[in-house]
Amino acid sequence: MLTAEANQRITQVGAGTPMGELMRRYWIPIRPLAQLIDEEVMAVRILGENLVLFRTRNADLGLVGEFCPHRMTQLKYGYPDDFGLRCCYHGWMFDTEGQCIDTPMEAQDSTFKDRISVKAYPVKEMGGLVWAYMGPKPVPLLPPWDLFVIPNSIRQIGIAELPCNWLQCHENTGDPTHSAYLHGHYFKYILEKESRLNNRAADNPMHTLYGRIKLEKGIESLWANPTSHGMEKGINYSKALGAERDYQSRHSTVIFPFYTQTGGPGQVRQEFQIRVPIDDTNTYHINYGCYIAPDQIKAPQQDVIPWYEVPLFDDKGKPLLDFVLAQDAHAWISQGPVTDRTREHLGRTDVSIIFMRQQFEEQMLLVEDGGEPMNVFRDSKTMPDLIHGGKWDENDASVTGGSSALSSFRSAYHKGYGIDDADRYGPLMLQIIEMMRQTEELANAKTD
Repeated sequence: MLTAEANQRITQVGAGTPMGELMRRYWIPIRPLAQLIDEEVMAVRILGENLVLFRTRNADLGLVGEFCPHRMTQLKYGYPDDFGLRCCYHGWMFDTEGQCIDTPMEAQDSTFKDRISVKAYPVKEMGGLVWAYMGPKPVPLLPPWDLFVIPNSIRQIGIAELPCNWLQCHENTGDPTHSAYLHGHYFKYILEKESRLNNRAADNPMHTLYGRIKLEKGIESLWANPTSHGMEKGINYSKALGAERDYQSRHSTVIFPFYTQTGGPGQVRQEFQIRVPIDDTNTYHINYGCYIAPDQIKAPQQDVIPWYEVPLFDDKGKPLLDFVLAQDAHAWISQGPVTDRTREHLGRTDVSIIFMRQQFEEQMLLVEDGGEPMNVFRDSKTMPDLIHGGKWDENDASVTGGSSALSSFRSAYHKGYGIDDADRYGPLMLQIIEMMRQTEELANAKTD
């Protein structure tokens, strides 16, 4: 458990808080670019700050403070011009740096506007997402994590806003054993209760719930280690305790500060789950799906990467619980706006959660001491075109293209298993299904 003070320290993200200052050292994804292209101007709340994101008619991106300094009208009601955002009330215009560049109806020779500005943060586009940097200067480089830039891929972006603190979402990645029950036994219970088990999970070897149930058999211990970009963790299994053999499993890659990367090397389907703090009690959750084609298959060109909302409730307001991410999300939300970690009782399966909390504390202390935390990049000469998040990826050349046949339910959407996760709501599922079908055909041809 944590003390109340330690829990506040690791969960609060406002300006001046330890975690808030740590988070402000990173580029943060705040919206899909496709959404901004459609809406042009939108209110956003990130790290407890109310801001306005906009796209000029010249396609430049800006992120500025909430209010126009003239008469304090909200700039979310503004409209884009060629070189900036105009306030709806009197037309004052602010450029992407926050500088006022036009004050209509003031004297033509007035220098009044030169003395007027609003808060502004740098923004960039990468991988179909708009990124903001809200920290001190100098501004670091935007790191090209692999799934955002890897070639010959299809991408789609799922978004959900969750009424809970970001950390209880992110601690999910430090908890490899939850799958056995939340996505195994509980998943089976939900499908049985709704009389859908035979239709959804008739194929015992392939369906995800059966494989996850097996995860609980023969657990000897859990392990967690630091990596160059975050942490790695997994489970040690013992045949003497009921496992099929003695072995060590490794689970999803964790990239500091808020990324989880799922999908094994060589699989078509890869994903970032990104837990962006809106404020202390709300999270902007991004499911960034990247579907990598083998070299022999050409992925379709994407001029704009589409986005979709991940629903957590049905039309009657009942929680959706029949896909993996929804099961996770409702477990996180059920802990309350901010988990009271003074009341928790940690066991042997929480080794990697304890490690994760310690890593956050170490990095917060670095910032407090005037240092620079991990994954802040500044040297453009040494920055690669693509960064893999962990040793598991870097040591396996197959991540440069999908190559495996049916290795899990997430490589078998063409067999009907796309319904088991949030991807099912994505607008590109038909293209993804076709890619997976072709990938399996290719793999089968190599074995003939």
